[in-house]
Amino acid sequence: MPETPVFDHAACAAPHHLAAASGRAVLAEGGNAVEAMLAMAATIAVVYPHMNGIGGDGFWLVREPGGRVHAIEACGPAGRLATIRRYRDKGHERIPDRGADAAVTVAGAVGGWALARDLAAALGGRLPLPVLLGDAIRLAREGVAVSASEARYVPKELDTLYDQPGFAGTFLIGGKAPAAGAVRALPALAATLDQLAHAGLDDFYRGDVGREIAADLDRAGSPVTRADLDAYRAVRRAPLSVRLAQGTVFNCPPPTQGLAALMILGIVERLGRLPPESPAWCHALIEATKRAFRVRDGVVTDFDRLRHDPAAFLTPDRLAREAAAIAMDRAAPYPLRPLGDGDTVWMGAIDGSGLAVSYIQSVYWEFGSGLVLPATGIAWQNRGTSFSLDPKATNPLEPGRKPFHTLNPALAVLDDGRVLSYGSMGGDGQPQFQAQVFTRYAGHRMGVAEAVDAPRLLFGRTWGAESMTVKVEDRFDPSCIAELRRRGHEIEELGGAYVDSLGHAGLLVRHPGNGRVEATHDPRSDGGAAGI
Repeated sequence: MPETPVFDHAACAAPHHLAAASGRAVLAEGGNAVEAMLAMAATIAVVYPHMNGIGGDGFWLVREPGGRVHAIEACGPAGRLATIRRYRDKGHERIPDRGADAAVTVAGAVGGWALARDLAAALGGRLPLPVLLGDAIRLAREGVAVSASEARYVPKELDTLYDQPGFAGTFLIGGKAPAAGAVRALPALAATLDQLAHAGLDDFYRGDVGREIAADLDRAGSPVTRADLDAYRAVRRAPLSVRLAQGTVFNCPPPTQGLAALMILGIVERLGRLPPESPAWCHALIEATKRAFRVRDGVVTDFDRLRHDPAAFLTPDRLAREAAAIAMDRAAPYPLRPLGDGDTVWMGAIDGSGLAVSYIQSVYWEFGSGLVLPATGIAWQNRGTSFSLDPKATNPLEPGRKPFHTLNPALAVLDDGRVLSYGSMGGDGQPQFQAQVFTRYAGHRMGVAEAVDAPRLLFGRTWGAESMTVKVEDRFDPSCIAELRRRGHEIEELGGAYVDSLGHAGLLVRHPGNGRVEATHDPRSDGGAAGI
């Protein structure tokens, strides 16, 4: 059974140990959890570029020691040139996966950093940007060993990715994907981060960095303009929440799929107390996911264009109706659209005051659009590929509209006073992995590390696999797998004990009274926990 690191005062967890180390250094210097996360967000953008970067988006949940929870929506809208007509005139039936035409939306992550830094200051944070971004700048300038995760990934549309402007010169070594341990510097990105550290984060949108970004996007042919950058601001939202037997769980509102994550938990609870790893528990998770995704796909869109109140789907009555529609002896069909992919990082931090942060940052597919802007070294996201070119769709492409997001960080406050920060990467798997980690820990009293380490399953498609199957790691009991097949689930055994496509999850738990923090990150990643 894996052991959980326990820290006396504060801790952080990340999918790369250098990001966790950056967070710990900030905590040790007296920074708060939000400041620690800012340092982690910058470092992870350098050391885990296949999963995230400053050319992508981010979402924050921050819980103050007094109990107030903030959500920060840091996702960018489609550029003002991003019209359905533009893509149709180019002969596209859908938005391309890679290249300038995939670089559809403004990158919102740095705008989220700016808003989070304002919140950090309001909560007592005083560390300057050169300190918060210092590790990231140094690692990008001096070089860092390529992670095992990056080395073992085979990105989708590989040839198309490698052909994108600036990609090979930035991320390949000798024209080839680097092996784990090979040292790679990112000097242009280092210079950009250094400029942001001294000129301020706003420079990304309305200063010299923004001017360079806009010029390079224009030359490449992206529909994102200087005016789009200039107009962008991250925004605070009220979080969504659901009340469970153990306490209250929080997540982000649309355009994220946080609604689905909370619905899964609410539905599963109403199906009874089911032993973890049992066929009934697995079946309940799978069927609850189907119900939640049906709602998600018809409801979740740009927050300012919502036609339904997301909270209406989290009421006890609605969750009970969803649970009642599930047959516990057979799998329901799932004829709706295929699910999406996504590569992402989740990170968490809790400080000595009890301030807790759950954060997720992504460029969508591995390396995003593949387009690397030469003046700044920024790899731009392809999150806008989730838009539809059908004007009648739930999420049609239109200028200024924000796309559907798989990103959704989670927080929970249990009735006994424990505070949880948790989440996972993994596209459509994120709500499912969250549910598995939460129910194992809070509902079945597994240890923190044990709940994250335990074998996982995933309903639906994941990167590199188009099948709508239930994917499982090797460590499930064969009798459980046989029973799931008997109930009608199409099971795909992935042939590994710890599989990347089943998420890089993390969990931090602060205990009342002594204030100690248990923290862990996934053995499927290159990370861990650090603290003081």
